[in-house]
Amino acid sequence: MTSTASKNPSAVRHHQQPPLPPALTDADIVQLAQLYHPQSSTPLPAFLLSEDSHQTLVSYLHSRASSPNPSLAVSEYLSALLSLTQLHTSLSPLVPLLLSSYISLYTSHKIPHDKSSLSIFQLFVTHIVTVQVQELLAIVELIISYLPRIIDSEDTHILAIFAKCIELIRFSNEIGKPLEYVDKEFDKMLSCDWSKVLLLKLVEIVKDLNFIGKGKRKEFLERVFSGMKNVDLQDLPGLVYQLLVLGSKGFGKKEVIEGIVMYFGGVKSGGSIMRQVEGTVLLHVNFAVKQNPSLGQEVLGLVRSDYRVFNHFTVAILLSVARVKRLTESSIGVLKTSLFAAYKDLKFARSCKWLSCDLKEHYLHTYKDMENAVLRAVGESNCGREHVVPSIVQLGFVLLEGIEEGSKFFDKSDDVMGPDELGAQVLKSLFEVHDMARSEIIEQCKLRILSLKPEQGFPVIRLLGCLIHTFTYPMLEHISHLKELLDYFTFMNDKVSSHLVAALLPLSRISRDLQDYTILVLRKAMFRQEDSIRLAATSSIVNLILAEKQSTKDGSFSCQDSSSQASSSQQAEVFRALGSSLFQELNGLLQRCLFQQAKVREILYRGLLKLVLVDPLTSGAVFDFLFPHFLRFYREDADVLLDVNQCTKSESGKVYIQEPLDCLLSCISWMLLLQPHGKADHPSDSWTCFGFSLTQENEQAGKAWSKGSLSNALLKIRNYLRNANMEGLLSKTQDTHSSHLEGEKRRCCSSILLGIIEVMLNIVGTEFGKTTDGKKLELEKELFDFIGIFESLDQNICRQGGGSTQRGSIRTTASNASEELEFSGSKLCPERVPLLATSIIYQLLQSTVESWRCDGFNNNVASQKNSQSSSGKAPTQYYKILSFTLNICLRQLKASSVMRRQDPLKMLIYGEIKQLGSPLLKMIWCLLSEPKSMIDSRKKDANMKKDLDDRKEYIHLGLLSLKELLAVMLHELDYSVLIDDLATVSGPGDEGGNAMDGHRDTECEKADDIPYKYTSEELFIKNSIRPLISMLLTHSFFREVEVLCDVIMLISIKLPEEQRNLVGNWAKCICKTSKTSNPKAAKSIVSIAILLTSPPNDLVIAEDMAAELLKVVGSESESERGDSQVTLDAYSIINKSTSAPLASLILDLVESVIHETEWVIMKLKIYSLPNMRAVLVNQKGEKDTRLALEETVYSRAEAVVQVLSSFVKMNLKDPQAEQLVKLAARFYKNLSRMSKLLIASKGVQQPLPSLKYQKLVEITCRQLTAPLYNFVRLMQMKQLDSTKSKALVSKIKRENRCIPDLIYQIEDCEKYLIQISKATKINLLRHAKRSTSRDFKIIEPQNFPVEEDAGIQDADNNGAARGERESSENLRDEGHGVEDDSVASAHDDDEGNEAEEAYNSPRGVEDDSVAGAFDDDEGNEVEAAYNSPHGVEVDSVAAAFDDDEGNEVEEAYNSPHGVEDDSVAGAAADDEGNEVEEACNSPLAVVASESESDAEAAYLPKAKRAKMRRVVEDSDDEA
Repeated sequence: MTSTASKNPSAVRHHQQPPLPPALTDADIVQLAQLYHPQSSTPLPAFLLSEDSHQTLVSYLHSRASSPNPSLAVSEYLSALLSLTQLHTSLSPLVPLLLSSYISLYTSHKIPHDKSSLSIFQLFVTHIVTVQVQELLAIVELIISYLPRIIDSEDTHILAIFAKCIELIRFSNEIGKPLEYVDKEFDKMLSCDWSKVLLLKLVEIVKDLNFIGKGKRKEFLERVFSGMKNVDLQDLPGLVYQLLVLGSKGFGKKEVIEGIVMYFGGVKSGGSIMRQVEGTVLLHVNFAVKQNPSLGQEVLGLVRSDYRVFNHFTVAILLSVARVKRLTESSIGVLKTSLFAAYKDLKFARSCKWLSCDLKEHYLHTYKDMENAVLRAVGESNCGREHVVPSIVQLGFVLLEGIEEGSKFFDKSDDVMGPDELGAQVLKSLFEVHDMARSEIIEQCKLRILSLKPEQGFPVIRLLGCLIHTFTYPMLEHISHLKELLDYFTFMNDKVSSHLVAALLPLSRISRDLQDYTILVLRKAMFRQEDSIRLAATSSIVNLILAEKQSTKDGSFSCQDSSSQASSSQQAEVFRALGSSLFQELNGLLQRCLFQQAKVREILYRGLLKLVLVDPLTSGAVFDFLFPHFLRFYREDADVLLDVNQCTKSESGKVYIQEPLDCLLSCISWMLLLQPHGKADHPSDSWTCFGFSLTQENEQAGKAWSKGSLSNALLKIRNYLRNANMEGLLSKTQDTHSSHLEGEKRRCCSSILLGIIEVMLNIVGTEFGKTTDGKKLELEKELFDFIGIFESLDQNICRQGGGSTQRGSIRTTASNASEELEFSGSKLCPERVPLLATSIIYQLLQSTVESWRCDGFNNNVASQKNSQSSSGKAPTQYYKILSFTLNICLRQLKASSVMRRQDPLKMLIYGEIKQLGSPLLKMIWCLLSEPKSMIDSRKKDANMKKDLDDRKEYIHLGLLSLKELLAVMLHELDYSVLIDDLATVSGPGDEGGNAMDGHRDTECEKADDIPYKYTSEELFIKNSIRPLISMLLTHSFFREVEVLCDVIMLISIKLPEEQRNLVGNWAKCICKTSKTSNPKAAKSIVSIAILLTSPPNDLVIAEDMAAELLKVVGSESESERGDSQVTLDAYSIINKSTSAPLASLILDLVESVIHETEWVIMKLKIYSLPNMRAVLVNQKGEKDTRLALEETVYSRAEAVVQVLSSFVKMNLKDPQAEQLVKLAARFYKNLSRMSKLLIASKGVQQPLPSLKYQKLVEITCRQLTAPLYNFVRLMQMKQLDSTKSKALVSKIKRENRCIPDLIYQIEDCEKYLIQISKATKINLLRHAKRSTSRDFKIIEPQNFPVEEDAGIQDADNNGAARGERESSENLRDEGHGVEDDSVASAHDDDEGNEAEEAYNSPRGVEDDSVAGAFDDDEGNEVEAAYNSPHGVEVDSVAAAFDDDEGNEVEEAYNSPHGVEDDSVAGAAADDEGNEVEEACNSPLAVVASESESDAEAAYLPKAKRAKMRRVVEDSDDEA
């Protein structure tokens, strides 16, 4: 390029100046920079060193920008000039010119934005320190003005010098207030429009601006996170990394973590790309936390502080953070705590009746969202986040192990999973998604089953069973781990071991290796000495045989629903597993079971019956197996067919049942009943089980012989028992010499015979149901004969042993197994499985109902067709049948509740148990009504008057059975069928029954003539339960009323709220009209009235009843004057007999409300912003629940005050009085918490308390606080009046703990009320009454006259009573021996005024006076005194303060316990400003110097009260 600088006209005009040095071209400058060496002695050309050349040099820059390749030309030229500038400081003034020119070229896009431009700006950074501050200001303005035009990543190169410019300006002294300038420029940057590339660049460079204030940082991060939604997905990981770098350097650490979590947590679905991006982000977070663990602490703190941030990305971050060793336990613990807390909140909200439906839905959605977040995080764990897999495994097992702390609390729900179910689902999902996690999951299952408690191990076993059932073929790869687990079979808990084998059964069907190993382990277990191990092994052997038969029945590929297909080797193993029958292979082991204890044999018999049910073709082999064992006890040719005595044995002075013969006969009889007639059995499993085989003809003949022999033997036993002499069966044995052992042996044999008779009844009843009418009469006669034998034998057992007929206790002793065992999910309770089918019980119930309705029991059956007819015979025979039927029905229902639903015996024995409901209810109605024959016989026979009392026990049994049936079916699918059947049953005199209740319907409920479609539950209550309760109350059947009330509470779960209120309203009317004196019945009825009434009306009823209780119980003043005549206007059910249980019931209700209030207050604390009462809005735009909860809890607390206000006036017994004091302390503690939440922190404006809160405080001060002090005083007076005893000492110790706590809670509450009053200028304590007794000491009666005289003398001299002190030795005798004068402390109050307070030792301190002074809001001096709450001897403590009008008020505070005090006087000003004198005296043995009411001094003798009045009158005259 050619220069024209030589033709400069200024050189011609100014000829007096020396000529200019020759000009250099831009090419010369580039060449000079390349050849010039800094150590060379050759100087630079004069042209470069001249200031006049600067414009020329800049012009070269612009000319190069117009070249064909401007990027290379400009960068080459600027690099040359800047390199020369670095060598000679005289060229420094050229830098700002070049920079400004280059920026103008760059921003005007005259030069391309490429790598060369970036390198030039980076080169300028090293020279920018030479630029003057004023020039830097202009450069910054240029950069900020260019920011809105940045749209590409190359446009951001200019920002390379921005941070350096700001830093130089920030620390410059050449301009005034550089900090303000920097903040102003930063605000300009925040206010301009940001493109997505600008956002990324600003996040990258802002870390160099570490001098930015906290507020500016927060604004910057808010702007960044608001613009993140526009950032491309591929740029998000880099942006998050830069943000984490900012956070690690302290640049808004909390805001950075919260912003990242909330952004990615708000992404609903972004496809696979988004999941990959999240995985990369998690890796960045994990790396950042490893470098700076404080970031991990911020994540944990964020989740702990606000449940609303809990989302799938939060879970993923916590799982990622858990990979950092030092944060593993904390991260998993936060996840566990959050999930468990949310689940508990949901369950509590559902059980709390006074929470609104919206709040209950809120907690339901909250837990569901958490549940879905965890499952989503696990489901997406295969998208670039495999590093969190170990954390997921740990989380799943932690949730499973948490079942111990919540197993009794967490009930299952249809709409949500419990924490244990959620943990199992997490591990199942992980097992499916990640192959690498499968071995770890199986290994952890093994370790936890072996190490955890049984309660914690059961969920792990269930998980293992689910994995085997769902992923059968993949589990074949982990058989080695399972075999290692089976090695510990004999060392496990028996319940755990049996559950484990049951869980492995589906896998053993297709794995011959596992099956053989399991059999080997079980063989070893059968030889162990421990009974529990042999029981578990027997159950496992039976289940193994059943599983093998089931797999054969279902086909070779029973596990084809598995999620994975089997490999070729696995399929080969499947075919090998289908070998010969396990029943044949294990025959010898099963034979050994026949010589074990009775419980093992019972398990075997039931197992064989299940085997026949699963595969009827095996019945022949089972008959052959049992027949030789049966012959040990059957004597066909003997006079006594059954050798029952051989079934027992005596050992160590005790008699045990060795052979459960009844269970054996039951098993045989059921198998015979199940045999299809005329159908040949399968020959394969017959005699071969004994080790030899026969020809087919002989085999068939032998098998038929075993079955026929057993059938004939049962028929002979049936005929024999019907006519046998029971004494012959129970004859004495020759080897028994002890009468005690003989009696025990007879009881055991009788128990076995009772079971055998049940078996016979089952056989006869089954035939009775299948036979024709011609033979039914004979079978019915036989059925009733066996019932008569059963009843007589049962009564014989009661006479012999004096015990109950619960034979299970005998059998439990025989097996030496006191604990309940579970096998395959089926519990073996102490009462054995019933031997009588439900269908037989149903027939008996139907028969007895029909007999009763046919005007008495059938005389033909009762007299056996030829006996003499007597008026008393038929009812006696009828009641025997009825007693047997109801007892066996109740036992059947109780046993049904513990048997597993999938058990094959469930349907066989229990059948359709719901069908018992209708005949049971009909039976109850029949028992409450009398047939005409009984009425006539009663007229003839006076002894029949007791018939109703005799039927009372049967009515009670029937109601208990109905209650048990409803409890069993309540959560079953057939519940609706049962309740429909019960709804159709009505009393025999339905019109009369409704008329009996009609007046209550019209008085207390909606009119019945209004068209309304009743539900089945409502009809059942209306047609049956309500008339029954009325009749039972009329006949004074109070136990039965309790049972019916329990039935109402059971079915009320299914009732809608409106109908529950109607039932509660009806019960309320019963309470008003019934005059029952039975405490338990009254308590049950009142419970229905209160618990079935929706809030707030439940506490309204409680308040009314408490007021009536006050009339019945009376206050202390009434009790002293004698019982007054009480007239009840509202509730007739409340009387002297029922007052105590009803008072306890209402106090329990108040306790539950207080407990619920505590939970709500904790939620208020969590939901609220720090010290702010504001309506928050969550991510979904819904209003926060704080205000709704506040209003609800205030209303509930106010109702509690109304109830307690009546109790504090009652003359309660000691337990109820102590309970009341504890409840009051908890209430004041809750009120303190509520008040504390209303106090704003410093710097925040104090909001005004709501009107409901003000009303609550006012009612509490008026109706509860003041009467409580009097109630406590009267409680302590009773201690003096009572004689000393051990119980009294214990009661005093308890009161010494609860009364000081009550006083402390009241004062603590008043402290917060004072703070709110000072902040809001609303006097919340205007209705409060200061306590008049703080400390006291019990004084011996003989010292009273001396103290009285001293008190009178001090009152005359000083105007305040002073008492004589006790020595410190006496205090030490009482357990306190500390002597202290005073301990004072001074501090400043909120206004900066000095305040002095004194604190004394809490026990055994002798103190004269402790005073404190502080200033109130108006600046007036206030003196306050604080004394020891226990055992302090105080003379006088005074406090002065000003009331609202500025009048001086003096109050005295005395200790409430163990203080000898004569008198404390104070002067107070009333509202009109008049001075009032008050005396606060000790409640015990104190002489007062001022007037008291007669009620307060009523406990003193008359002479002393008269003397007190004279002293007061003299004092008044002097005043």
